[in-house]
Amino acid sequence: MAETHGTTAAPLTCLVTGATGYIGGRLVPELLAAGHRVRVMTRSPERLRDHPWAGDVEIARADAGDPEAVAGACAGVDVVYYLIHALGTGPEFEGTDRRTARVIARAAREAGVRRLVYLGGLQPEGEELSPHLRSRAEVAEILMGSGVPTAVLRAAVVLGSGSASFEMLRYLTERLPVMVTPRWVHSRIQPIAIRDVLRYLVGCATLPPDVHRSFDIGGPDVMTYLEMMQRFAAVAGLGRRRILPVPVLTPGLSSHWVGVITPVPPSIARPLVESLRNTVVCSEHDIARYVPDPPEGLLGFDEAVRLAVQRVRDQTVATRWSSASVPGAPSDPLPTDPDWAGGTLYLDEKTRVTDASPEDLWRVVEGIGGDSGWYSFPLAWEVRGWLDRAVGGVGLRRGRRSPSDLYVGEALDFWRVEALDEGRLLRLRAEMRLPGLAWLEFHVEPQEDGRPLLRQKATFKPSGLLGHLYWRVLVPFHGPIFGGMVRNICRAAEQGTAASVGSHRAQAA
Repeated sequence: MAETHGTTAAPLTCLVTGATGYIGGRLVPELLAAGHRVRVMTRSPERLRDHPWAGDVEIARADAGDPEAVAGACAGVDVVYYLIHALGTGPEFEGTDRRTARVIARAAREAGVRRLVYLGGLQPEGEELSPHLRSRAEVAEILMGSGVPTAVLRAAVVLGSGSASFEMLRYLTERLPVMVTPRWVHSRIQPIAIRDVLRYLVGCATLPPDVHRSFDIGGPDVMTYLEMMQRFAAVAGLGRRRILPVPVLTPGLSSHWVGVITPVPPSIARPLVESLRNTVVCSEHDIARYVPDPPEGLLGFDEAVRLAVQRVRDQTVATRWSSASVPGAPSDPLPTDPDWAGGTLYLDEKTRVTDASPEDLWRVVEGIGGDSGWYSFPLAWEVRGWLDRAVGGVGLRRGRRSPSDLYVGEALDFWRVEALDEGRLLRLRAEMRLPGLAWLEFHVEPQEDGRPLLRQKATFKPSGLLGHLYWRVLVPFHGPIFGGMVRNICRAAEQGTAASVGSHRAQAA
């Protein structure tokens, strides 16, 4: 949770536009924690239902281009956060940004709003701005001319899982140990952690009425994009990247190249890549007069990256980052983050409904490994264990402590029990030598007819290009190995149930 400063005893009513976006979705809980009342404006309220704070806010359905609907959303509001950007909507995004900014500016003025807060982009002096930065600057001018006291926060790259700029950096660094890059890798950038961006945004709600200006905001590190990639690789545990700048790669060609390498949509990647030619470094730090830096200082690049990538490394497994559980920090994923956010996560999922009792099915699941084996292609598992030992791994020699019971934290062949919910969930984390992180999960889920469903998930988070190649090489074997596993587990459970029923009948006779 971002620390806030300057909040007043009387809570303010804050309208957050763009609440389904990267910044807006993370700002709402910070404003609530600061004691403010929050109204969110969105065209699609149903997209907010998975947010943990959805029941704590007022929701106004409105299209940002509809003056009447926006006027209704602004009524009775003290502070309006303008976090709408048309980036990704196509080549006409500048015109869209211009129109929606004018609608918001007029509505805020006519509703008597006390303050507008806008998160824009840093503007280098003496350089031709990219269309993206040019549009950010134009929106700032429109809001500043609204007649409402306005605070414009100007930032460069925001560091956090889900930020488009950060995701582009992540994918380029993770997937390419060697890359040919354009000249913009030498552009100087002052990135800022999402935690500190949110601190400033929350603090702007209570700025004095006479504050009407722009503020540059950035973290403590100024570096080139090349240095950002190298330091990301170091924090993420990847090898040093070999980067060869080539002057002939134009921003247009670069954006196509980024589109091939990363899943970031071209409509977003192109404007961002074009902006990388600009120097985006803070020229002042006046915001600290109103929102003081935290005692420990602003978050540095390495720590911000560590927070953004550590979630899956430490403990959380999800079918994709955006379906992860309630986030515990601004750097964590949210349900409304796009599918391409959070890095690559490969998943192989198999399900099967069985006639076995839930108890017998769980008994087989909990007894997996060791002398019981893995219920599919024993030789394949043995070979995998030998290969692991050959490269210094633990192999299958550890077995299991008990033939029937497990506890969280114990070793199970070349796995470790990471989560155990008796009768429902067993999650194993791989401890074999891998170019990435891997988990194997078993879920026992009751169905309406009383029969249980076994859901088996193999999840892999690749590390570098080798990790992606490793998964793709093994994909052809997943069907027989994992498919056979779920089938044979259910079959063993059904045999146990049949034997139990036969025994009861014999006793009754």
